[in-house]
Amino acid sequence: MARVLIVDDDTELAGLLVRQLALDGFDAETAADGPAGLEAALAGEYDAVILDVMLPGMDGFEVLRRLRAASAVPVLMLTARGEDVDRIVGLEMGADDYLPKPFNPRELVARLRAILRRTSAASPAAMGGGVLAVGDVELDPGARSVLRGGEPVDLTGVEFSLLETLLREAGHVVTRETLNRTVLGRRPSPFDRALDVHVSALRKKLGPLPGGGERIKTVRGVGYLYVRPARRKEGGP
Repeated sequence: MARVLIVDDDTELAGLLVRQLALDGFDAETAADGPAGLEAALAGEYDAVILDVMLPGMDGFEVLRRLRAASAVPVLMLTARGEDVDRIVGLEMGADDYLPKPFNPRELVARLRAILRRTSAASPAAMGGGVLAVGDVELDPGARSVLRGGEPVDLTGVEFSLLETLLREAGHVVTRETLNRTVLGRRPSPFDRALDVHVSALRKKLGPLPGGGERIKTVRGVGYLYVRPARRKEGGP
C-alpha cells in the first residue's frame, strides 16, 4: 500500500482526499501547515506528497525547495485555478505534476497513479534493459541514475523518465503526444505547459553538448529530438 502525505490547510478537503485515497488503496496522512508538512515529508517514508501552494507558516514553494534539497520523493502540487505562474514555478522547482483547484478527486488519483508508475524503479521501463549511452550521457534505468561526462546528474522522477524516453529514440523526433502519454501519463491539453517546463529544466541540468549546441531540439509543432552525436571518421580530427 503506497503511503501519501497530504499537506493542505483545508481540513475538509484533506479529509475528503484521505477517504478517496483509502478507497483506491492508498494510506494517506495529513499535515495542515508548511513547517509540519516539511517535517513529516522529511521524516516519513512516503511514496508521494500532495502539496498545496498556499500554506500557513511556509508556502508550498519553500516546502518544495527544502524538500528537494534532501529528497526526490514525487510531489503533486495543488495550485489555484488560473495561476499559471504558480504551476510553472512549481514544475521548475522540481514538482512532478500539478493540479489546479477545484479538481475532481478521481483526477487527482489518476495523476497520482501516473506519477508513481513513472517514478517506480520497478517499472517496466526500468527493468527493460541495460545502460543507455548517447554521447557523454549514460542513463541506468535499473539504478535510476544519470551520468554526464562521468559526473552524476540529479533529476526528478519526471525528468528521468523524459530523458529515458528521448535517449531511447535519440536522433529521432518524439511527438508531444507520445511524451505526454508516456512521461506525464495523460493526453495533452491546448494550454498545458507542463511538458515544456520539464524539457527546459532537463536542458539546464544537462547543459550543452561537449562541442556546443543543444542536446534536446524542439521540432516546432511536432515534439522533441535528442541529438545523437555524429561519429568521427577514421583518421579524422
